[in-house]
This record gives sequence, structure tokens and C-alpha cells, in this order.
Amino acid sequence: MWYLCVFYHRLLDYRRPEVESLAELFSGPGSGESVEWRMPENHHADSPFHLVRLPGDERLAAQVANRSLLVKGIYELWGHGTTYEELEKSVREYPDERKLPFLTPDSTFKIVVDSFGKVISSQEQNEIMQSLTYIPFKGRVNLKKPDHRFFVMETDDYGSNNGLPPVAKRTIFFGREVGAADRHLLPTYQLKSRKYIGPTAMDAEMAFLMANQGLARPGKLVYDPFVGTGSILVAAAHFGAMTMGADIDIRVVRDGRGPDCNVWSNFEQYKLPEPLGLLRADNNLPPWRPGLKEMFDAIICDPPYGVRAGGRKSGGRKIIKGVKGPYTVPDEKRDNHIPSTAPYSLAECVHDLLHLAARMLVMGGRLVFFYPVLRGEDGADSRVASPQFPEHPCFKLIASCEQILSYRYSRVLLTMVKVAPYTEEIERVAEERHREFRENHQKWMEEGNLHSAVFEPAQDAKPDRELKPKYRGKYV
Repeated sequence: MWYLCVFYHRLLDYRRPEVESLAELFSGPGSGESVEWRMPENHHADSPFHLVRLPGDERLAAQVANRSLLVKGIYELWGHGTTYEELEKSVREYPDERKLPFLTPDSTFKIVVDSFGKVISSQEQNEIMQSLTYIPFKGRVNLKKPDHRFFVMETDDYGSNNGLPPVAKRTIFFGREVGAADRHLLPTYQLKSRKYIGPTAMDAEMAFLMANQGLARPGKLVYDPFVGTGSILVAAAHFGAMTMGADIDIRVVRDGRGPDCNVWSNFEQYKLPEPLGLLRADNNLPPWRPGLKEMFDAIICDPPYGVRAGGRKSGGRKIIKGVKGPYTVPDEKRDNHIPSTAPYSLAECVHDLLHLAARMLVMGGRLVFFYPVLRGEDGADSRVASPQFPEHPCFKLIASCEQILSYRYSRVLLTMVKVAPYTEEIERVAEERHREFRENHQKWMEEGNLHSAVFEPAQDAKPDRELKPKYRGKYV
């Protein structure tokens, strides 16, 4: 069955990949690739209204909608049209065997009138509901806990709709709600009420989206090698996954801001299972024993890419340059010793992350991480203006979702799935690809250059604000 999927009008690139990942989560491997999409007639690709066919029955649609952050609701579409007369004709033509089981005398129902890009007054809403007399409702109205919820959704064709180009014609949908989003997560986990956060703490909504892309669920082990204050692990733990993290800064993973304000207190605040462990570790010098491999179901992280906080690796400048040899920390200073560190370029950081994931992820496991990109000179789509994304022979890229952060700078959430086992031959090919990648990205990926590209004034004056495109996509 084709369902009407209505999205919240935000993070447009993230919407379809999240639904496909949740279909994979609830329906098994390969289900995400079998999800089909098409647009309603006269609608733009970034419209909140999409038609989706899922690889399962209504239960799957309800599970996807309930867990999603960006799906407002999924509906069995009974009819649609450009006028209410066309809507009535479409609903009447919908098969009775699909409608009548939800219109029985012993059931309760509620009708909701919703809209996008326009406001419908209470009086107009009542008039719309009164016009639905051609639908044989026999049950009782229950506004609090109805057995069935029916929606009339309307979008208009005047002007631009919330930044989108106008649809060619006004469209009205009528459908039965199959599943709806559970949005209580965001106010519950918002950063402003969290005990321990830092300047780069991941926004709660984005952390939950990343956990969905990583297929976090009970029985799975999720690892964050750049754990910071633990925002991503909090989201994964909420969905029942076991968690584990690491960070190069011992003060973050061990001390925080005191015994009652640290990573552990964040999990205690939400009554979530604590991480299995938090390590002081460095991807550039991994602590894992050689024979240990394929233990994580997902690696979800936000690597340091040098805009708000630069990456660091163990060793110190003098040790790395060979001016000073390795040293041994005296026993009496080990408890409070903070090891030396040196700058960690983005190219090297991403290479080490892919190497770690290739070794430590199970087959079919997912690597989910952010990757920074510079936008085009006119604010165009960064995926067109920027070089290709990092690659690895063990991984297949299944989703890239852009989040525009400024006029000149975006970050893209990359979701990769492990499709090949890690071998010595794979390691050799990966090193060759890394050298090519580093050469192609040398100009803007080295330490400090990305920060400069984002924050230093452009050589050419920026166009006036009035000349900037209001819509971030293409008009059709």
C-alpha cells in the first residue's frame, strides 16, 4: 500500500534517509532499499507531503512514524483533490472494504483539520468537518483517546510556502492516521536542561537522528570515539542500545565539572543505563589489542573538524617531529598526568576513523559521522561545490544529508554500511585511497584552513541579502 507520509518542515535532506533506516531497523536487512517514494501531483520534491510504499504492513508504518523525529504522521490516503468537490469524489471511489472497518458503530473517532503554508480559522475548520457528511461515520466522537483519527490536510498555491516554491495547484488530502510521531523526546532531552554540556555538545534532535541512522536498539553496542559530553550516547541509550565511548581529553571522560556534573551524571539524569566504559583513547594510536575486531554494531560520532574545536592526537609536537623521544610518566604523577597532544588534521582524523570502523564494526554495521564541506560561492548546494566524500573499500555510502550552518559552510551526515570484511589487502587499498583523498583535499583540509575558510571574510564582497536565493534547492 502507498501511504501519505507528512514530514515536519525542517532538515529536508534527512527525512527520507531516516524513514529508510527505520524500515531497515524494524523490518530487517535490505528493507531500507525497498522503500519506494513518489511525489503527489503538483508538489515539489521538498514538500512535506510524500507518498511512500513500505516493505510491510500497517504495523511497520506505525513503528516508523512513532520512532521518527521528522515524520509528523503516516496516513492511509482515502482521497485527494484540488477542490473539496474533487476530494469528495476521490473518497467515494476509495474501496468500501478499506473504509467501513474503521467507521463501525462501536468505534470512536476524531477529525483533525491541518494545513501547510496557510492558516485555517476555527470556523473554517468546523465548516470543513461538517462537509464530510458523505463519509458514513457511525461511531462516537472522542477528542481525547479516539480509536481512529482522521485528517484533512490542505496546502495552498499562493506565494511561497515556508521558503518552498508554490505548488502548481491547491491540494487537499483526507486520510486515516496509521502512525504519529512521538515528539516528547525533544523537550525532555533538550540541552538547556542537561546537567553537563560543552561548547560542541550535539543538539538533541540531531543526536536522535544520528542514533536512528545507526539503527540503535536493544542488544546493539554503539561506540562514539569522540564522546565529549556524551550527547550521542545518551540518544543511543534511550533507544535501548549498550554504549561505549572514548575521548582524548581525560578531563572530559573522568572528571567533567565535578562528581555531580560529568558524562555519567547525564545518564543518571535521564535514568538511562550508563556506558559500559569511557576510555581515554586516541584513534591515531588505537588502544585495541591486535586480535580484537568486529565488536561494535554501530559507530556514531561527530569528529573534530577544526571550526569550533580542532582535533588533537597524542604525542606532542616535539615527539612527533623527533626533537624529543617518548617519555615515561613517574608512578607518583600518573593519577593527575595529562599527556601531550598535537594538532590532528581532518584528513588524518577521517582516515583513522574509517580504519577503526573497518576493523571493529560487524558486517552490516553502520558508521555515521559528520563531514564538513564548503558551500558554493553563491551559497549553492555544497555537494556540488565540494570534493567527493571519503571512501573505504569496506563501506558503502547509503545516505548523505546536508545541514546548512552558514552562507559558506555546511556539514553532511554520512551514513555508511560495512559490506566487506577487513583484510590486509583491504588495508593496502584503503591507504592508497587515503593518499589520493589527501592530495585532492590538501588545499582546504589541512589544519586551520577550514576554520579560515569559514570565518575569514571572502575576497569578493557578498551579494546583498535581497539577492540571496530564499530557497536552498532548485525551482521546477
